[in-house]
Amino acid sequence: MTLAADRPSTFDPSACPITVEDDRTGLSVDTLKRAFADNLFYIQGKYDAIATPNDYYMALAYTLRDRLLIRWLKTLKTYQEQNVKEVYYLSAEFLMGRHLGNSLINLKVYDTVRQAVKESGLDLDELLEQEPDPGLGNGGLGRLAACFLDALATLQIPAVGYGIRYEFGIFNQCIQDGNQVEIPDKWLKFGNPWEVCRPNETVEVKFGGHTEVYNDDKGQPRTRWIPNRTVIGIPYDTPVPGYDTNTVNTLRLWKAEAGEDFNFQAFNSGDYDGAVASKMRSETISKVLYPNDNTPQGRQLRLEQQFFFVSCSLQDILRRHLSRNKALENLSDKAAVQLNDTHPAIGIAELMRLLLDEHALEWERAWRIVQQTFAYTNHTLLPEALEKWSVDLFAWLLPRHLEIIYEINQRFLADVRTWFADDEDLPRRVSLIEEGHEKQVRMAHLATVGSHAVNGVAALHTELLQKDVLRDFFHLFPNKFQNKTNGVTPRRWVLLSNPRLSELISEKLAPAG
Repeated sequence: MTLAADRPSTFDPSACPITVEDDRTGLSVDTLKRAFADNLFYIQGKYDAIATPNDYYMALAYTLRDRLLIRWLKTLKTYQEQNVKEVYYLSAEFLMGRHLGNSLINLKVYDTVRQAVKESGLDLDELLEQEPDPGLGNGGLGRLAACFLDALATLQIPAVGYGIRYEFGIFNQCIQDGNQVEIPDKWLKFGNPWEVCRPNETVEVKFGGHTEVYNDDKGQPRTRWIPNRTVIGIPYDTPVPGYDTNTVNTLRLWKAEAGEDFNFQAFNSGDYDGAVASKMRSETISKVLYPNDNTPQGRQLRLEQQFFFVSCSLQDILRRHLSRNKALENLSDKAAVQLNDTHPAIGIAELMRLLLDEHALEWERAWRIVQQTFAYTNHTLLPEALEKWSVDLFAWLLPRHLEIIYEINQRFLADVRTWFADDEDLPRRVSLIEEGHEKQVRMAHLATVGSHAVNGVAALHTELLQKDVLRDFFHLFPNKFQNKTNGVTPRRWVLLSNPRLSELISEKLAPAG
């Protein structure tokens, strides 16, 4: 393998054409070979005699990422300049799969890269196997989210996926002493060449504390949230390429860190554990996918995770909007926020808080913006599986949001009693708060009331939502309910995994003549 010459020190994506002559963007076999060797040497710091299979994979991954970057930055520049409406997909899970093979397919360079790797004395299949499969989900929910992002980019629809950058994904399984055991999924062990950290776009997320009422400079009563803990959200962006298009959208995952990583006073007094306690506690939020919720601590951590990524994402959405628009009145004209199941449903209350407390909107205006901006995808037909949270936990962890939820509920139930005065039990059935020995917040109810559209993931699923699980809400808001059928991308499951079958299908479906 030979090394390319030094690259220019400046890079202007708006002026850089996509050309086979540029070692950062070119797609010829010779250019790819040079870039592959270049990245092995300058990024991995290795040469052939000491390089590991993972080093070769990393070098090839950076080679493909370079080809995505020119498309990615031009896509972002276009969205910014044209002030387009964007889809913001909020999901606790994203099962994106391995990025290298998907990028080869979507850029339509699979065969070319295979040849370049072969001429470099290596086997592409072996390099593809080096990439860990990020387990940032545990099933259909996360794969649906990934397929939607793929489809949105392919259809050239502006979109951003928002979630959590879990340090450990869904567990790995192995056999020890004849028993199946679960071990951590260390998908970041050797680094992640596909992501770009954006430390200049961090946000603060509050937890706990209390609220207080004060009068603003116009004499109007406002509410201020005084937290007892603040966590920093750091965004990591991953390019999501469309198939056979120059559009590359973004998956933005948030990592949690402490507001202050190190307590010098605690350290100097000999309390070495206490010196990093805040850092450890904060980073736990993005440590692992779905902590066990059989304990109070586990339930609290799950709610912290959900609020953390939702608050980070909504603050980011408002920042992006205000960078292109003068006010928030037209937010729903420029942003469509999709709730993938109830995990991000706290976003209804969080956007209300941001609009009311941070941007000083009046309730009616803020609520109208919220309902016009959010839509909700339901994933379960089991009433007992619909997410609920203890009111006591809410009061302790998210006191301002509980106040907002109670206010939403009071206004909503007042309307219900007016619309259907003859059904005395209806308010109890549709209330956002479930009464009982332990009051609970019904997150599916919050998502339904706060959204302008509700859908299942199959025609039958949506029909059963209307007839059973959310039948009272269908009776109240029949125009909200619609269907969006689930599916998977055929490129990942056919073209990549079974190219011969793909060739046969293409041959038989090809137009005559």
